[in-house]
Amino acid sequence: MSFDEWFTIEEIDPMTFSISEYGHWEKVHSYLVIGDKYAALIDTGIGIGNIRNVVDQLIFLPIKVITTHVHWDHIGGHGQFNEIYVHELENDWLKNGIPGLPIEVIRHDVSRDISKPLPVDFRIEDYEPFRCEPTSILLDNETIDLGNRTLTCLHTPGHSPGHICIYEEERGYLYTGDLIYKGTLFAFYPTTDPLLFVKSVEKISQIEHVTRILPGHNELDLNKDFIVELNKSCQELLNKGLARHGTGIHDYKDVKIYF
Repeated sequence: MSFDEWFTIEEIDPMTFSISEYGHWEKVHSYLVIGDKYAALIDTGIGIGNIRNVVDQLIFLPIKVITTHVHWDHIGGHGQFNEIYVHELENDWLKNGIPGLPIEVIRHDVSRDISKPLPVDFRIEDYEPFRCEPTSILLDNETIDLGNRTLTCLHTPGHSPGHICIYEEERGYLYTGDLIYKGTLFAFYPTTDPLLFVKSVEKISQIEHVTRILPGHNELDLNKDFIVELNKSCQELLNKGLARHGTGIHDYKDVKIYF
């Protein structure tokens, strides 16, 4: 089996795959979740490589693209698919772009610190964040049936207004987008909300059956203990009055929280 060399494919289980971009400083993960009737693609990465080519070599099912949030590094391949889901609070971002974010800033972040050869047809001067009218709007606790697999969308704002995590109760998988991963967690931009971020971490920490956290960036080897410890850190910041913009970077060993 030959995949686009830009991506790294890792098997979570025989019906679940991570599609990762380790050659970029963001180390973005998208996830292919395969049911009996449909497959879900949770995010579509940066848009440097052709993620559709990868998906088509893994399955032959209709694809539902579920957007954790509308940042450029998670919607780059959306244009290669027909069925796009997004939370209602980021519907306008998907259609019109994020206000006040210059294309020069985006292109700089897309093209810096690359450690793998770029696809021959990629040109940074042509790069534009994807925009479209979504086919489906998501609400908190909405479910998506893939046929013998059900995904529940949990509204977890803070990193962005319409950020969602996706929970698969049967397997205990929690796809956390940019709410939780090892590294620096960002909630200092004007479009972020530190208080909502803390509340969202608390919300998902209360999910009892979590066997695996599948984040949007960096290391894949995370479990429920990581959420528990992160929630403790967030509650500490809340109690100290630090869950607000301008308090800086708070260092907690495996994770830094930037407010």
